[in-house]
Amino acid sequence: MMQTRGYAALNSKTPLAPYSFERRKVGENDVLIEILYSGVCHSDVHQVRDEWGGAMFPMVPGHEIVGRVAQVGGSVTRFKVGDLAGVGVFVDSCRNCGNCKKGIEQYCDGHLVMTYNSVEKDLKTPTYGGYSNQIVTDENYVLKVSPKLPLEKVAPLLCAGITTYSPLRHWKVSKGQQVAVVGLGGLGHMAVKFAVSMGAEVTVLSTSASKKEDALKLGAHHFVQTTDETAFENIQGKFNLILDAVSAPHDVDAYLNLLALDGTLVLVGLPEKPAPIQPFSLVPRRRSLSGSMIGGIRETQEMLDYCAEKNITSDVEVISMKDINSAYERMLKGDVRYRFVIDMKTL
Repeated sequence: MMQTRGYAALNSKTPLAPYSFERRKVGENDVLIEILYSGVCHSDVHQVRDEWGGAMFPMVPGHEIVGRVAQVGGSVTRFKVGDLAGVGVFVDSCRNCGNCKKGIEQYCDGHLVMTYNSVEKDLKTPTYGGYSNQIVTDENYVLKVSPKLPLEKVAPLLCAGITTYSPLRHWKVSKGQQVAVVGLGGLGHMAVKFAVSMGAEVTVLSTSASKKEDALKLGAHHFVQTTDETAFENIQGKFNLILDAVSAPHDVDAYLNLLALDGTLVLVGLPEKPAPIQPFSLVPRRRSLSGSMIGGIRETQEMLDYCAEKNITSDVEVISMKDINSAYERMLKGDVRYRFVIDMKTL
């Protein structure tokens, strides 16, 4: 076993604090990554505070991981020492179900091993995430990272990036389509960048008037402040696709009437409370309400390659490890543009 340093939550009520734990030794098919940057996802807060239930403590969060390969197992063929590499939201899957064989491991019907707050395939060994100095992962679940892009801005692509890229690809967003993004945060700002790069006409829907300038700088063509009582009057039935990236409780039903015939609203944010939906918001225009969860390894690699080609990265604020608890509080207030990333040399 290898001694590893990190930050952990010991229970749902206490702040994250320094924590030492053990990772497995590098096996034949494993890659040891020295973690350089770890992104801070809104789901880290949900998990640490046990807002979704099922939290396992002690918990070392973090699933937006980039670093440098420090060691490889004897059978590893895709990586060598010194390579840049990334790890996202999961680190293994059953590999045998239909979805795994299709390359959409995120929908594994067997056992999806999440990067943290999960257990390995033995169903008893806990997993610990990227708020740490190193991680050992099977090479089949490690991503290649291009040296063309700044690493700190690549880290959030491993969750915020693929979470928005995947539905835009699945619903075949292309030139001439009308796309709306609800919420301009860690997920939303990536959705804008991707949708614009794919040729769509993009509208940002936000409660915050202060986000307008940023939305337009990110490439959005239009901005609508949703707290304005007349905000939706001129955009009823306009959008082919709406990507809802809000993780706080909000009125999802209000956005369904903005969809065109056969339009789809895709949930990628994860509020802790259910949202009521009126059938009449869906039925008369054959609208759909759907959801999407990250992407498989193949699609995540495709997304990283796409970002390197298009020069797309996340807008980040780099923080020290010791500032993680205040970063959580700031994130809940929307006080970040648009993703916190921990510089792991400060651990």
